[in-house]
Amino acid sequence: MILLLNHIVGREPQAMARLARYAGCSLVLHLQSWPAQLPAVPDLLLAVTPAGLFELAEPGGDRSELLRIELDASNPALQLLSLLLGDRPHVTVQGDAGFAGEIHWLMDNLSWDATDDLSNLIGAAPAHQLARWGKAVAEGLAGLAGTAAAIRSRTASGREAA
Repeated sequence: MILLLNHIVGREPQAMARLARYAGCSLVLHLQSWPAQLPAVPDLLLAVTPAGLFELAEPGGDRSELLRIELDASNPALQLLSLLLGDRPHVTVQGDAGFAGEIHWLMDNLSWDATDDLSNLIGAAPAHQLARWGKAVAEGLAGLAGTAAAIRSRTASGREAA
């Protein structure tokens, strides 16, 4: 995950320059409301490097400007599909306002161009076709997951009324 994050940030020199101002600062990514049926996921502690990238930070280390980002993970499958479709996740941020502003800028301005990366491996035309198929599958799965969530919600509210 850190490699992918750094790949995305590393493609934009402006993003790296903005992050480099916060070298030594760290952030914690916490998955809020993670389903109890799934194995627990520990918090991810990242530090900003002088190059303006991220590295895994050691827990308990002396890091300045700790920023806490809580991501709603109550339905991980639906949220993953939403991310694949380009939707923004719901996040809560606590900590340094300047550092939070830079992270917000990254979320608003950076995205992974998977088609471009894939085209470097298999060529532009096949990569474009695979991306179209992948988007269609993701949209179909998101619709299915949304329908399943609505049915589950109606079923649960019907039981509460009874």
